[in-house]
Formats: sequence, structure tokens, C-alpha cells
Amino acid sequence: INEQNGARNQHHSKPISKIYFIFILLLLMFTPIVDSSWWYIGALGARVICDNIPGLVNKQRQLCQRHPDLMQSISEGAKEWIKECQHQFRHHRWNCSTLDRDHTVFGRVMLRSSREAAFVYAISSAGVVYAITRACSQGELKICNCDSQKRGQDSDDKGNFDWGGCSDNINYGIKFAKAFVDARERMVKDARALMNLHNNRCGRMAVKRFMKLECKCHGVSGSCSLRTCWLAMSDFRRTGDYLRKKYNTAVEVTMNQDGTGFIVADKDFKGSTKNELVFVENSPDYCLMDRAAGSLGTAGRVCNKSSRGIDGCEVMCCGRGYDTMRVKRVTKCECKFKWCCAVECKDCENVVDVHTCKPHKRPDWLDVT
Repeated sequence: INEQNGARNQHHSKPISKIYFIFILLLLMFTPIVDSSWWYIGALGARVICDNIPGLVNKQRQLCQRHPDLMQSISEGAKEWIKECQHQFRHHRWNCSTLDRDHTVFGRVMLRSSREAAFVYAISSAGVVYAITRACSQGELKICNCDSQKRGQDSDDKGNFDWGGCSDNINYGIKFAKAFVDARERMVKDARALMNLHNNRCGRMAVKRFMKLECKCHGVSGSCSLRTCWLAMSDFRRTGDYLRKKYNTAVEVTMNQDGTGFIVADKDFKGSTKNELVFVENSPDYCLMDRAAGSLGTAGRVCNKSSRGIDGCEVMCCGRGYDTMRVKRVTKCECKFKWCCAVECKDCENVVDVHTCKPHKRPDWLDVT
């Protein structure tokens, strides 16, 4: 009897094993993979070696091998645009958090074609333009330097001037950023690739939008009868502020039937999406930790008790409430100018209340054993 039961159990276990195998295979096929990204260059710092950078496609690796000095500039620039992203979203539930030693940099949150992904692609593309253009002007790269097109005379609302100095070579920065950053997206044709290409372009154009004319006066007693001028990039914060506003007004789109462009989801939308950030999927609320969505949640985040905005405890903590701690903070105070040329300050202690979001409370029934 035992032998018969054993044989019967063995017979039943085969289809179960087969079903289990098929289930695992389907799970692997339909579970989205978070690809490595060129964004990881920022974490490598001075150790940028083209063959060792995860996430580069062939075209990017070729550009890297051809222009290793440009990769160093992109690496430095990556730290800047990530820092700018975190500044812009410091009061949001999603605060542009990066993951240590993670080749994707932002984790699974970038799998969703959301507003946040739109902003990250735009600011990262802008960061490459800014880094390359600045390196060209500072003479750090062999392949480019100042904009040689800015020569001769020109005029503005203040009168005539001579082009001189070193105009930032924004066109080269845009050209290289387009070739490098867009390379991955040009390998596939789907809604996400189109979305990324569009937002990459918005980021590049944002840097160009804030180019400014800087001038030096020549003449008797600085009379400005003669001026020498050049074009310079504005501080990257202006680009960050601009793209943050575009994030707020981002447009939801779907891909058209022939897969060549977008259709705006809102039929009442009037105007062009050319200079707008676009997204395909709505964002999660980022209230709770959700590994599948890449959400870190807001438990433990500092909130502003007196604010009713996005940084306020009600919004930031998603209605879960907050804890209050009294902490001592040391600040500089009673500063005095001392001749010559120093400022002396005292250290003053202040006791302040710091409010942090409560963690999500598990339903009581989950704790019943």
C-alpha cells in the first residue's frame, strides 16, 4: 500500500512541478527589468572606464571610448543634476532619492512612465548639456572650446557691441548630449522611448533658453561707450526651476496609431506639447513603501506643521499623523565685523520642534495569529 501511495504522489507531483515551472517562467517574462543607466557615471567619479560603465548601449560606449575626457565632465555633471533634482523635490513625497551602489540610480520608480520619470529624463539631459558646454568654455576638452561663431559686431536694446570674450558653446553641448543621451531610446520604438526622447529634448532646450548676454564696458571713466559682450549660460538653478514648473503642468499623452508621435489624453487641451514635459502613466501617491513601484514611502520624513502645502504634515504624512521631537540646534549669532577683514560670531543654542511622519499602521487583523 505504501508503495502504491508513493507512486501516486510521485505521479501527482510531476504536473504540479510543471505548473510551478511555467508560473516562474511567465513571472520572469512579464516582470519588468530595471535597466542600468548612464546616470550611474556620476557614482564612478574619476574611475570612468568605458568598458566598466553598466547601462551603456553600443553607441554610448563608442562615444565614451572616443571622448573619455567628455565622460569625466558628464560624471561631474551627473552629481550636479541629481543634487538639483533633490533640491527641487525636497518638499515632495517623492524627493528624487537615489539608491546606493545601484546601477539604475533611482530604482524601480523609473519603470513607470510618470511625471517623475519625465522630470528626471529632462533634468539629466539638461545636466549633460550644461556640463559639456561649461567644460568646452573652460578649455578642459580637446574637441571644443568657445563658440567661434560669435565674432564681429552686433546690437541689443542698449546699442551696438563687439563680440569678444568666450561665448559658451551651447550648440556643441546640445549636439553631443543629443547623440549620447538619446542613443538608448533610438534603439526601440514604443511609447516610453518616444516620451523619453521628447523630455530629453525639453531638457536640452531649457539650458539654451536661459543663455544671457554678459558685457564689459570700455571708455573714459567706464562710460560704456564701447562694449565687448559674450553669451553665457545662467546658473543651473534657473533650468531646474523652469523644469520643475514644467513638471507641475506636464501633459498626459498616448502614442498615436502609427507609433510616430503623441495624442494628448485631455481632448480639451489646446496648444502645443513641443515645450512641455509629457507622461504616459499616472504617478503612485508615494505614501507607503512599495518595492514593486519603487516608492520609499514617507515614514520618518520631516514635515512642516504650520504649512498647508505639499511640505505640510497633513499632505506629506498622507493623513497618518506625525511625531514631534525637541532637538538642540547650534547656529551662528551676534556676528560682528572685525577690522580687518574677519567676521566673528558666537555659537547660540536653540531648542526647536522637529516633526516627522508616523509609519504606516498595520491593520490589527494582520497581527492576529
